[in-house]
Amino acid sequence: MAEFTLHPRLATDSAFVADWPLSRVLLMNDARYRWLILVPRRARAVELFDLDAADRAVLMEEIARASRMLKNLTGAPKINAGALGNLVPQLHVHVVARSPGDPAWPGPVWGHSPAVPFDPATRDAFIHEVVNAR
Repeated sequence: MAEFTLHPRLATDSAFVADWPLSRVLLMNDARYRWLILVPRRARAVELFDLDAADRAVLMEEIARASRMLKNLTGAPKINAGALGNLVPQLHVHVVARSPGDPAWPGPVWGHSPAVPFDPATRDAFIHEVVNAR
């Protein structure tokens, strides 16, 4: 059985937050948004249907957990969740806190403009908040 390996682009563009029951949780390295990425730790998963029914159910619950957490931590009026995979084929789900006035509002954050990297202290503080959120 093949082992889970994180796609190099996801590894480069994000910081590790935690491993949940199914997904590796990452923080996108763009200080303009609070943006989590959930990557099911299943080798060769590209599409949602590549997960068995039990894993799909767990992923949905993890998306809801990440969404609720971002809503509570940021107060953002809208949480976007999406799985595109056009540049990174590995199955992953973006969960992004959105607010009117953010740089890409009301359009999508993907491809809007170059990322603005977090300073390490702010990144680490937010990761700490996510890890300790209930």
